[in-house]
Amino acid sequence: MKRFPLPDPGEGLTEAEIVSWLVAVGDEVAVNDPIVEVETSKSLVELPSPWAGRVDALLVEVGQTVEVGTPIIVIDDRSEDDTEQDLGGGEAAAVVAGDVLGGETAAEAASTDEAPGAASANLVGYGPEAAATVRRPRKPGAAMAKPPVRKYARDRGVRLREVPGTGPGGTITYADVDAWLAAGSRPVEAAPRVEPPVPVVAQVAGPEHEYLAGPPKLSYGRVPVRGVRKATAQAVTKSLFTAPHVTEWLTCDVSATMDLVERLRDAREFSDVRVSPMLVVAKAVCLALRTNPELNARWDEDAQEIIYYGDVNLGVAAATPRGLLVPNIKGADQMGLLELARHFGELTRTARDGRTPPADLRGGTFTITNVGVFGVDAGTPILNNGESGILCLGAITRRPWVVGRGAEERIEPRWVTTLAVSFDHRLVDGEGGSRFLADVARLLADPALALLF
Repeated sequence: MKRFPLPDPGEGLTEAEIVSWLVAVGDEVAVNDPIVEVETSKSLVELPSPWAGRVDALLVEVGQTVEVGTPIIVIDDRSEDDTEQDLGGGEAAAVVAGDVLGGETAAEAASTDEAPGAASANLVGYGPEAAATVRRPRKPGAAMAKPPVRKYARDRGVRLREVPGTGPGGTITYADVDAWLAAGSRPVEAAPRVEPPVPVVAQVAGPEHEYLAGPPKLSYGRVPVRGVRKATAQAVTKSLFTAPHVTEWLTCDVSATMDLVERLRDAREFSDVRVSPMLVVAKAVCLALRTNPELNARWDEDAQEIIYYGDVNLGVAAATPRGLLVPNIKGADQMGLLELARHFGELTRTARDGRTPPADLRGGTFTITNVGVFGVDAGTPILNNGESGILCLGAITRRPWVVGRGAEERIEPRWVTTLAVSFDHRLVDGEGGSRFLADVARLLADPALALLF
């Protein structure tokens, strides 16, 4: 019998929540089979089994948050030594943290074209039996699906092991789950949908508006704050009450940017990537930071110094089912539009799937956020903790706009948006913030000006 403890994900994280068990007591597992889905404040990942054997016990319930090193599962590996053993918190835990919580599962590493020795090295600490079976194929019937698909199936009472997968390598997709349900297969104890109760508010009497039964009462219940939501709350609170925020707005004509977006969408080179106004905004921000480096910097309180970054690691605020994530593109200022578009696409996919590697969530130097996608005109963004600037893009809409000069002045319908920049007033003064915002607006109004930067 061997116990598997929750591995250390690094980055100062000390706990994780058990989101779902991918195995049940009595199931047979092979080395690297996914056994549990856990969520830290950084990412949602699957942990693989370090041993082959039968699941003897699940030690932690779904929804429970446990500390690093806590045993979460017992696996009977049918070894001669029948005593329970812990995997330990040394090399093996580090491997799990590096290969799994760092963004690549051991199973994915083993599926590459590396030499057998290289794959075995990724499992140092798992024991000789693990190294010997690292390329062992997945056992028949084991379900392969991304976390959002697992949740989709779980909410509908579908056991994934019974669903044929049609995705790459037999991966189960949303369509596979729907097809399984449409075929008349019976859900497994599908959870009934519970409608939230109507708020119950106390009655008000007379012009004095005195409550007859005390203050208004809402009966929606409580939701624990954990994972990404908890980390976001802590980060924005620290940022807001540490850095003195200043926000400026500028409404500008971005018709030329919209024309450029349409041309790029028709270009053969961009046929396999998604092109949006945010791509042009990202490039404009990178160019504007060259002449306004104080917005690509941070305040070092301990040393009483301003640290200027040599590269732009561009953070992109992404709304996901798990909450707000801000992964960043390393060295975005060194990329052309096509390369930047590809990184944007990958960033979006991994964020939506809950697979953003922790490395992509740290080291950002400047952030952009898009509230326009929700139809909002503008906002006052809060700085990502440790950064000195953040740009907010509002909705791009058709508005009447004055164009031309003198006798040529006229009103035309144009594509218009409102930009907002928040900055840390300790190292960015009003002039610097205004120049940066004006530079971004100029580039969006006339993208050809990029040749001058």
